[in-house]
Amino acid sequence: MEPFRFQPGPAPLLISMPHVGTHLPDALARRMTDAAQAVPDTDWHVDRLYDFAASLGANLLVATHSRYVIDLNRPPDGTVLYPGASNTELCPTTSFDDEPLWRPDEAPGTDEVKQRVEQVWRPYHARLAQTLSGIKSRFGTALLFDAHSIRSEVSRFFAGRLPDINLGTADGKSAPSELAARLIEAAGEADGYSSVLNGRFKGGYITRHYGKPADGVAAVQLELSQITYMDEDPPFGFREDRAKGIRPHLRRILETMLDWGREAKGLSW
Repeated sequence: MEPFRFQPGPAPLLISMPHVGTHLPDALARRMTDAAQAVPDTDWHVDRLYDFAASLGANLLVATHSRYVIDLNRPPDGTVLYPGASNTELCPTTSFDDEPLWRPDEAPGTDEVKQRVEQVWRPYHARLAQTLSGIKSRFGTALLFDAHSIRSEVSRFFAGRLPDINLGTADGKSAPSELAARLIEAAGEADGYSSVLNGRFKGGYITRHYGKPADGVAAVQLELSQITYMDEDPPFGFREDRAKGIRPHLRRILETMLDWGREAKGLSW
């Protein structure tokens, strides 16, 4: 299976979905625990939730492989994203519930990790970089939106319940402050939903690596609480009754990003 699905669009916006994939190659799945084979830490249904993205003209990059194969939002050298906090690795060995993913003596070694980088990680990032380069060449600037979701309560990573809408700009390094201000304002207008900017989730490798406002690339991550659109317990069903509440606000956030591009950068398409 190819590491990603890509759908081009005419707008200067790329939406990346690095954790929506569920594919486990058979040879790997046989080495994993029964619980891990259910890939519970997936960003479930994010592509379905953003089903309106194509109508905005966005380019879409959607991972196919599970983050348990390799985490596309981690540095390829395995550098920790959040020093001092609990982190999962480039090739995870434990779940969000801190349970082992691999059967005894079956966790990937150094050479296997390198192989996964070459076979899955690099193709995804090559397409991501190529798309941003093409957008920037055409428009003079590019907008990157990294779409994620997570259970509303994961004690390993944060205390209590997570805000519903978690926007991250690497503490202001990956996107201009004016854009961040407009996005958190748009999120704050979502009645019934809580929001925060650069809280527990500030943006992972994708946001931090590609977001370079001085070079014309603005990158933002949105970590969405899964309770807003799905059942958080197995079998992790999509809930259209919940999704129809949050989806218009997600659309508004993306529209705000595009509007900023038009007004601040003079973009048109």
